[in-house]
Amino acid sequence: MKWSNFVYVLIASACIVSGSSAAQTLEFSPSEVRKILTHGPWPVGKVTSSNVDAGNQYSNKVGAQVFGKALFFNKQLSPNGTMACANCHQPSKAFADGLAKSTGLIKGTQLTRNSPSLFNAGNERWFGWDGAADSIWSQNLRPLFDPNEMGSSPKHLQRFVTTNAYIKRQYKAVFSAEAKQQSAEQVSVNIAKAIAAYVATLQSGKTPFDHFRDALAINDTKKMADYPIGAQRGLQIFVNKGQCSTCHVGPMFSNGEFADIGISFFIRPGEVDSGRHGGIRALVASPFNLLSQYSKTDLKATEKTRFVDLQHRNFGEFKVPSLRNVADTAPYMHNGSLPVLESVVAHYSELNLDRLHADGDQILKPLRLSQQEQVDLVAFLKSLSPVTKK
Repeated sequence: MKWSNFVYVLIASACIVSGSSAAQTLEFSPSEVRKILTHGPWPVGKVTSSNVDAGNQYSNKVGAQVFGKALFFNKQLSPNGTMACANCHQPSKAFADGLAKSTGLIKGTQLTRNSPSLFNAGNERWFGWDGAADSIWSQNLRPLFDPNEMGSSPKHLQRFVTTNAYIKRQYKAVFSAEAKQQSAEQVSVNIAKAIAAYVATLQSGKTPFDHFRDALAINDTKKMADYPIGAQRGLQIFVNKGQCSTCHVGPMFSNGEFADIGISFFIRPGEVDSGRHGGIRALVASPFNLLSQYSKTDLKATEKTRFVDLQHRNFGEFKVPSLRNVADTAPYMHNGSLPVLESVVAHYSELNLDRLHADGDQILKPLRLSQQEQVDLVAFLKSLSPVTKK
């Protein structure tokens, strides 16, 4: 069926029934329909394939995934026995922590950034708010060794593996080697790769939007009408007036890159977060990037790292996050400065252009949304989270 005919049928058969409680389906233009369909289908594929985590030859190994899960929740990875990966990435909070900025190793201290959700990490291109890592496993090493986060070291991790009977046995089963016979740095990389193998399996489920999108694809107007009318109006704003899908593209609702959206990058007086600019510098200098001796991958997978280009405009840019599960991961932005989705929508509605980079193309502009449009856009964003049965 041609798009013009398809949309005509869609419009003609839209279920707009009289009565306040009746289900409704909006009329979507051919252009809007095409844009909506690009955000699926979901899920995009299995997360157990070997190319899910570049450079990680263990990412598709069930044994590594099981071992990685045990490590993810183990606080003994931290020398003082208080910090596990799960401290900042809690399953009950969509693998985030619900804090504006996560709590550090030293009690009462606060880190400089918000903890992002780990859901669908296997579909990401760069890792961290600044993209300082080009794989999940290399990203895992940063919090492990950061003195403000888990405060570990290669020597501690090697000692942990060799003195814990269960961990020692599992390590040998997965890596076919005794940790005491390897360098401490190699042991650290293996631990990071096992955790990454587990993290890569964390895929979120289908959402109300996905069900609507799939129904739209086959013109199932009955199922389309199950999608709340407010969310439909918000979706129309998202792909049309709001132009949100310019950056939040595809099934992941993210282009996987970085942008300046007018959020302050000041941490405290005299200290700034350089964002992508610092991330690129750290990525290139990292002994654990995809070009390193620890990466087991093909030449094509390393292209993003080999050709990454540091530019002045990257200062103050932060990752465009996936919008999947966005209703479950408040507060928002790299610094957790916007507490609720309503705040995020209001930010884009009244965007201060003076806070954006002056160089390059001007993509963002204030949306000037009415109060009802803001409510509808929030309703759509909430529909990007799976409905959990209580």
